Amino acid sequence: MKKTIALVLAVILACTTFMLAGCGKKATGNDTTSDLAYIKSKGTLVIGITDFKPMDYQDNDGNWIGFDADMAKAFAESLGVKCEFVEIDWDNKVLELNNKSIDCVWNGMTLNDEVKASMDCSNPYCNNAQVVIVKKDVADKYTTIDACKELKFACESGSAGEKEATAKGFTVTPVKDQATTLMEIKSGTADAAVIDKLMAGAMVGEGTDYADLTYTVDLSSEEYGVGFRQGSDLVAKLNDFFTASLADGSMEKIAQTYNIEDTLVK
Repeated sequence: MKKTIALVLAVILACTTFMLAGCGKKATGNDTTSDLAYIKSKGTLVIGITDFKPMDYQDNDGNWIGFDADMAKAFAESLGVKCEFVEIDWDNKVLELNNKSIDCVWNGMTLNDEVKASMDCSNPYCNNAQVVIVKKDVADKYTTIDACKELKFACESGSAGEKEATAKGFTVTPVKDQATTLMEIKSGTADAAVIDKLMAGAMVGEGTDYADLTYTVDLSSEEYGVGFRQGSDLVAKLNDFFTASLADGSMEKIAQTYNIEDTLVK
């Protein structure tokens, strides 16, 4: 009888061990589920952004619009999911991505070496440059990099603008986002800013809230891309979507809405 009981217990133990091992393998499989399967299972593509006209900004009803926002909505629709926008601290974009607080960074992001090393990125879709912003009444004094070195700059923390300003030897104070840099100049707490040329075209000069500001020196040329988690299969999906959107004219139509059609990478 004792031998029988021992045998039964041994069989139960073996079965239990096998089941646990099987469960463990299944959990590992879930951990490595593709990003595409992940966003489809939750039904939402979460986009990490900052307030950045003309790429991502809010209309009078609080809805996110802009070239990037509209393209993101169209991409999400092509995948059969909804699109959600989350404002992030730009310095924490990789952390937010890896923690799955967001599914991608789609916000006029410069494809520099640091970005490419920490994310898997889409093909470039827009050309851009970093430019110096100053008040119009002093613009003629600051048309060279050397002349700009006497100014106090505000730059978005962790941005391509901050990197360029620092590399050029400018005196830089980091702030929350690019929109804040313009407020710093207007209030007099900064003399200048370095921001994306695409943003400058939409937010400074005649007909804008910053009619007394303008841009002078181009500091760099660059390209925008979208960042995903490393190993994400959404990269290939987005690249295919970009190719199709260029071919059918829908990308250019959205770009025309925001007057940036000349910047598209074709």
